[in-house]
Amino acid sequence: MKNLKKNIIFLLLPLALNACKKVIDLDLGNKTGQLVIDGNLTNIKGTQSVKLSTNVPFTNTNIYPAVTGAIVTINDDQGESFSLKELAPGNYSIDNTAGIPGRKYSMNVNTGGKDYSATSIMPFLVKLDSVTTKISDFDSKKRQVIVNYQDPPGVPNQYRFVMYVNDVQVKAVFAFNDDFNDGKYVRADIREDDIDVYPGDKVTIEMQNIDKPIYTYWLTLMQQSDNGPGGGVAPSNPPTNISPATLGYFSAHTTQTMSIVVK
Repeated sequence: MKNLKKNIIFLLLPLALNACKKVIDLDLGNKTGQLVIDGNLTNIKGTQSVKLSTNVPFTNTNIYPAVTGAIVTINDDQGESFSLKELAPGNYSIDNTAGIPGRKYSMNVNTGGKDYSATSIMPFLVKLDSVTTKISDFDSKKRQVIVNYQDPPGVPNQYRFVMYVNDVQVKAVFAFNDDFNDGKYVRADIREDDIDVYPGDKVTIEMQNIDKPIYTYWLTLMQQSDNGPGGGVAPSNPPTNISPATLGYFSAHTTQTMSIVVK
């Protein structure tokens, strides 16, 4: 029996070494110094912002050098134009402004003698009905968060959810569409894996209605386990709506938030 175990270990060892080698040799795309654009325009009147930075190796800490001195504007299809000011290094913003659902918005960035542009259509808001919880299927002490909403019939809808537990954002990305529940009342599990939820915790959900290119961006990140946005070079960078192609995105979306205390 001992000899049999030794033979099995001997046979499996090369496989284990090969598996480790595949992980080590994975191309993490360590091309640094690329421009990262993180642009958001919402329907909530207030500060709208576009953040510019450069990327770092995937294995580095989350410190991204700011890109300063750029010219950033946002225009809509009705002729309105907004010029954003750099109020902090790499953070370009405008106050007391809101996007209007149904309009098409264009972002333009000039930096380093090069122009970048992106367009995004702000969808109409789909109301977040409630945020509820249930006992976890894996641990009776933990809770599973559920978002509840009525999907409008006959209209393609895409959603992104951002979750906070005790005011700390979970790392997981949540992006859904209505391909299989068009016009239905939806109860969707928000399954985070880095912060556990217990009775007494405060849970906040931000629900965004996003257009299809932005849905594709977040869905790609959602499908890449343990990867996320923010400038780190991921094993496979998600498709961007920015031209010429660079890292990041520009999203015109509606947003709403709801908080509960877990029971």
